[in-house]
Amino acid sequence: MTPRHKRIGFVIIGLLAISVAAVLVVTAMQSYTSYFYNSTQIVNNEAPVGKLIRIGGMVKENSIRREPGELEMTFIVTDMSNEVTVRYSGIVPDLFKEGGGAVARGELNQAGEFIAEEIMAKHDESYMPPEVAELMQHNQADQQ
Repeated sequence: MTPRHKRIGFVIIGLLAISVAAVLVVTAMQSYTSYFYNSTQIVNNEAPVGKLIRIGGMVKENSIRREPGELEMTFIVTDMSNEVTVRYSGIVPDLFKEGGGAVARGELNQAGEFIAEEIMAKHDESYMPPEVAELMQHNQADQQ
């Protein structure tokens, strides 16, 4: 084998290794990507079932249900147009409250309930996720 053939072989092997690495990185990134949906999109069956997604909106007043001494809870997230029940087991952030903004990450089940694995709450009185703020402004304009 000539030196030229050896170099071509190394280049081809190098390109194959880079291609395999790129495919592995893209595959790994897709499994950790979670898309944002609002309550209306979930009610309209626009969100995938069994895939990692985020849902955001306001926690409906008087919707938080938790047995004393238990970590499991349910609450309702609303975009002022539609509502989705969220189930969560764990400790919620200190700023999580009824009437406050929240984003949950998890999966939608066949029954239309959202099973959350993480809850994120707004960090001050004026903050709201941009997607939620835009949707709520749109829904309030539609109601008037």
